[in-house]
Parts: sequence; C-alpha cells; structure tokens
Amino acid sequence: MENKKTEIKICMGSSCFARGNNDNLEFIEKYIFDNNIEAKIDLIGLRCENKCNKGPVIIINGTEYNNVDLEQLEKLLKDI
Repeated sequence: MENKKTEIKICMGSSCFARGNNDNLEFIEKYIFDNNIEAKIDLIGLRCENKCNKGPVIIINGTEYNNVDLEQLEKLLKDI
C-alpha cells in the first residue's frame, strides 16, 4: 500500500506573505530538507485566499490553519 503524500498549501498573497508566510515558507523548506522528507510532501503556493484578516494562512491536507506562526508551524510539521 502506497503512502499518500502530505499536501501543504501556503498562501502567497501579499497580506499573508507580509504577515509571516515569507518566514513560514523558509521554515517549511528547511524542515523538509533537514528531515529528508521531500518525497513525502507536496508544497504548493496559493494565490490570495481572500482571508487576509486570518493570515498567514496554511492548509495541510485540507485543514486550514490561520494566524500561523513558526512555533505553531513546527508542531504541525512534526505531526506529518
């Protein structure tokens, strides 16, 4: 049985990017590299999700997370 990849979607709209997704993206890329899990994750950039007041927005396997900071992101990635 083949394992399904984890899908991480990160909003790259200007508001989410300025609110922290620029740092979140760098953190995700480093986490993937440091843990050698590139084959297990599809990282997808999204255009604005029109949820600017909830940003930064990250969606992992269909579950939306709002106001994501690096501490929360690290916990989410460890659960993958």
